[in-house]
Amino acid sequence: MSGKTIRIGGASGFWGDSMMAARQLVDGTELDYLVFDYLAEITMSILARARAKDETMGYATDFVAPTMKSIARQVEEKGIKVIANSGGVNPGACADALQTVFDEEGVNLNIAYVTGDDLMDRLMDLRKQDIKEMFTGAPLPPDMLSMNAYLGARPIADALGRGADVVITGRVVDSAVTLGACMHEFAWTDEEFDRLSSGSLAGHILECGAQATGGLHTDWDQVPDWSNIGYPVAEISEDGTFVVEKPPRTGGLISKGTIAEQMLYEIGDPQAYILPDVVCDFSDVKIEEVEENKVRVSGARGAAPTDTFKVSGTYGDGFRVGMYLTIGGIDADKKAKKTADAVFTRLSRMLSETNLGDFTETSFEVIGSEATYGPHSRITAPREVVLKLAAKHEKPQALNMLVREATSSATSMAPGTTGMGGNRPKVSPVVRLFSCLVPKSDVTPAVHRQSNMFPVSVHNGRPFDPASISRPVGPEILAANLTDTVPLVKLAWARSGDKGNSSNIGVIARKIEYLPYIRASLTEQAVKDYFAHIVEGRVTRFDLPGIDGLNFLMTEALGGGGIASLRNDPQGKALAQMLLDLEIAVPAGLVPPDDTGETALA
Repeated sequence: MSGKTIRIGGASGFWGDSMMAARQLVDGTELDYLVFDYLAEITMSILARARAKDETMGYATDFVAPTMKSIARQVEEKGIKVIANSGGVNPGACADALQTVFDEEGVNLNIAYVTGDDLMDRLMDLRKQDIKEMFTGAPLPPDMLSMNAYLGARPIADALGRGADVVITGRVVDSAVTLGACMHEFAWTDEEFDRLSSGSLAGHILECGAQATGGLHTDWDQVPDWSNIGYPVAEISEDGTFVVEKPPRTGGLISKGTIAEQMLYEIGDPQAYILPDVVCDFSDVKIEEVEENKVRVSGARGAAPTDTFKVSGTYGDGFRVGMYLTIGGIDADKKAKKTADAVFTRLSRMLSETNLGDFTETSFEVIGSEATYGPHSRITAPREVVLKLAAKHEKPQALNMLVREATSSATSMAPGTTGMGGNRPKVSPVVRLFSCLVPKSDVTPAVHRQSNMFPVSVHNGRPFDPASISRPVGPEILAANLTDTVPLVKLAWARSGDKGNSSNIGVIARKIEYLPYIRASLTEQAVKDYFAHIVEGRVTRFDLPGIDGLNFLMTEALGGGGIASLRNDPQGKALAQMLLDLEIAVPAGLVPPDDTGETALA
């Protein structure tokens, strides 16, 4: 790296991330920018409900206090600029609340906020356009809770260019809070697609906080001091290459494995990762360990953005409840299954007698018997399990009946039924995701600064044709006598996540010589068969030769995803861990007995 660089710290990966992150970064290292990512599809619906109850709400309140309140003076003294999508569905209210805190603290920092993503006031127009769900083709539901376009980084760059020290946005893509700083500092134009892709990748690495510094890492036992895990810092160069590190004297781990896992996290097609500012191609990205806990990332490519914004809408679809009962003793799993059958049989009869109608969906899982593994479970006689019961219904009273009757099992069903007292669950709305595309020409982002509003012009882009992608050819096995099998964890790192009802599993070979054997065993059909008990849709595999990796996109894999799902793992967080058990055929002696991955099996 040469020439100008900027240092950006990632202080939040979601609404509810650790309170130590911002202060750790501000106190522990030199920064030019501090960025926060708060928003997910579920978060937007929660914030929309909060605004409906109180027009001054609808933003991530803890960004204002305690987070910014605790670091405001240091941010001012050190000249650190702050970018956060904490505005949710009410960025103006978030800016007002933050200004009040700055006034109380005697801090003089200029605040700007971005609007234009909220499309709720345009629902009638969207209905006239016959908008369809982009994955299922379903029409726009009648009662939307939220409707927000994923804006890009250009409005953030414009706000910084107008003198803002703090930029608050509503719904933007997660990586935009980092890319906006890069576009402003390096004066990147809307046509420098490779650089925009690189800046977006830096943002993608930072956006989930400690997931880039050892959090959720396959080799979890090699990650030191979770209690003081360091949050990530990217030092970004004008050409887009960047180095990822963490503050000195913090825990965690930065390596090829941790950064590669984060790069593949929830990206879908790595050659068509579509963002508002650029279509990213990460297939040939290189991740190099340059020092202990420092890696250099390069090689991202980009293409012109599309002519549409993705819109994330949410809508109500009845109610749900879930509860847990602990059951111990001999044949605990059998007792749990009999309890679940009895509870739901009883409720079905009671609902019929009261004319409430049956549940629209029910679910039970016996946690401790490896229920999520389906046919791959290795547990035969657990002596302690947790029974999860869950259901959906159009009326809350039916679900309250479930809670009552399931609780009654403690004295009328299986011996050994127990659990923490005073912990009955509450019925909550089911919120489903509705994703669609709208023309960029129909959305007008704006920057608000000192009571003035400035419309922002964005790159209108052009339609993107996936057929235009030139796909890399993965390595094939040469003639070999595959006499051994080893679990995938000995050969690879892996991480999984979600996008709506789809799950994404990224797999990275620990050594390049392992990749042909991983690829030969992990075909699309093999992965589909392994997860046949939960994946209802298609499995697609993508090659990433730059990091010796594969990425699997599994559709209809999460029972609806988010809080629409009744599963114990509604976001597919454990799916990569399950895949790491799959046996891979290899030649004798390929994997030394003491090779990395051994401890992960212990």
